[in-house]
Amino acid sequence: MLTLFDYEREAESRLPPAHWGYIAGGANDEITLRANRAAFDRLAIRYRTMVDVSVRDLRTRVLGQSVSMPVLIAPTAMHKLAHPDGECGTARAARAAGTLMTASTTATTRLADVIAAAPGPMWFQLYLYQDRARTRELIEEAARCGYRGLMLTVDAPVLGRRERDIRLGFTLPPDLMLPNAAIAGMGRVPDASAEASGLMLHFRHLHDAAITPRDIEWVRDVSGLPVIVKGIVRGDDAVRAAAHGASAIVVSNHGGRQLDSAIPSIVALPEVVRALEDRAEVYVDGGVRRGTDVIKALALGARAVFLGRPILWGLAVNGEAGVREVLELMRAEVDLAMALSGVRCVAEITGDLVNRES
Repeated sequence: MLTLFDYEREAESRLPPAHWGYIAGGANDEITLRANRAAFDRLAIRYRTMVDVSVRDLRTRVLGQSVSMPVLIAPTAMHKLAHPDGECGTARAARAAGTLMTASTTATTRLADVIAAAPGPMWFQLYLYQDRARTRELIEEAARCGYRGLMLTVDAPVLGRRERDIRLGFTLPPDLMLPNAAIAGMGRVPDASAEASGLMLHFRHLHDAAITPRDIEWVRDVSGLPVIVKGIVRGDDAVRAAAHGASAIVVSNHGGRQLDSAIPSIVALPEVVRALEDRAEVYVDGGVRRGTDVIKALALGARAVFLGRPILWGLAVNGEAGVREVLELMRAEVDLAMALSGVRCVAEITGDLVNRES
């Protein structure tokens, strides 16, 4: 296992087709899914030379929290589809690596149990339910359990048409459920239909399509926690989010799983950074697979990147230990890329390091 792509191939060989299809797939023709990766490949690094890089420091801070490297764990659903260690295994691996995990609303482990498995800094990703009283209960539970931030996803008012899932009739196995959704009476995912996966039906019955910037203020006021808004690809939307109380923005197109033909996240990143003018921290996800991708993202203004699917690949291959392996592989690649780019610390990864013409 030399690269994340090796973990991807091995994970596919170990998982049932419907489970792999859910993890790997995107919306419709999967144009955005492919574009996220291709956009990184079009960026070139203008590396520096004659710099003493014998000592390098990968540490950075996100919303005041120190992390060992600018690679964080994105919120991804249903970790027990990949391995019985599930979200608790991922949380322990994140803690061992000195980085920060974001637990998902659609986890196969209750939010209290995830943070109890690895006490310490962790964020919770939030979908808004149609029943706002039940959403309030979920927010209050996250705050009570010790989560340090709430990541509000705003790019999924309805679920994208994920045709792999429809063709394979994806739903959760009978022994798994979504315990966070049990608070709203939807802990069990419905069976798939001829025209919708079980998850699509779950979203239709439970999630709120009426998301507005005022919801950022509401989540912040209910929780008393910083709100990280995920799913923004435009500068004007980022400014609106910050104006309504967002402490950070995740530039993200949901891994190509929502609107197909959406702009790649790394392409959208510079506009969001310029528009915010340091009013909120900015992170990016979507297509990050190499240490050089991290250099490119930070040079374009991100404070850190989020890894999504590769975490599930590691989990599928070797449970908690596999997630640790993936994170350490990324750490080694970022460290090498920094050395070869002529930078000694994250602060030295500046915009002049990237050339859009490869």
